[in-house]
Amino acid sequence: MGAMPDRTDGEMAAAAGPCASIPAEHMAFVRQVLDRVGDKWSMLIIAVLENGPLRYTDLQRQIPGISQRMLTHTLRQLVEDGLVTRTAYAEVPPRVEYALAPLGRGLHEIVTQLIGWAADHHEEIRTHRSGGGTVTAAPRS
Repeated sequence: MGAMPDRTDGEMAAAAGPCASIPAEHMAFVRQVLDRVGDKWSMLIIAVLENGPLRYTDLQRQIPGISQRMLTHTLRQLVEDGLVTRTAYAEVPPRVEYALAPLGRGLHEIVTQLIGWAADHHEEIRTHRSGGGTVTAAPRS
């Protein structure tokens, strides 16, 4: 009986389900990517950039509740990951625009659907959170 090769992260590949096609050595990075693109601010920035480049202040106006610090941090990460481009124009005063990169455009439709789903179902979820939802019992075998 041969021993399993040691994995640096100590993870085994999933036996079934959507994670089964992802090699165990890639899982940590895949989780990082999902964490970043699944973040509420990242999704909202990607959705807002749909119609073309925007300046920082326009982004801030179109995403209620985001702080300057969080907008700056999230934009930096999205640029680092190649999802958003940052273009600085040598003008007085300087102008900087953010736009979806091709990689970010590929995510846009998914993000927009998820945001739409959340908006469509927020009342149902609110009801469940307040204890007004129905509880279903699993069938007994």
